[in-house]
Amino acid sequence: MLIGRIECSHIRHAWNHTKSMLQNLAEMGLAMDPNKVVPLRKRKVKAMEVDTGARPKDLVRKPYVLNDLEAEASLPKKKGNTLSRDLIEYVHYMVENHGEDCKAMAQDEKNYYQDTLKQIRNKVNVYKRFYPPEWDS
Repeated sequence: MLIGRIECSHIRHAWNHTKSMLQNLAEMGLAMDPNKVVPLRKRKVKAMEVDTGARPKDLVRKPYVLNDLEAEASLPKKKGNTLSRDLIEYVHYMVENHGEDCKAMAQDEKNYYQDTLKQIRNKVNVYKRFYPPEWDS
């Protein structure tokens, strides 16, 4: 069976191409269909019914894959907020030519988007917040 590129490096390195997808995932402690692994409870349960639930567990031969995935998921997310290159260049141009005079910035011919005084002030403040060292210099 030919599958596409496996994006997750942990799974890709533990993958055995001679085995089926279900066998590979079972060895790693993963599931192909979560509904079969964790079935939904039926809404109507009889009072005398007892769930013995002793289902056989598959042998997990590669637990390190599951451990690596859990460790990666528990890491804090990286802050990926940044400003667009266009906005940075726009603010640089306006500040170089007009200083902090937002009224003059609003009347500038390079104000293609016809931003108002308040919109320009907000863009400059956002730039200040994202790049304080550059703003100070």
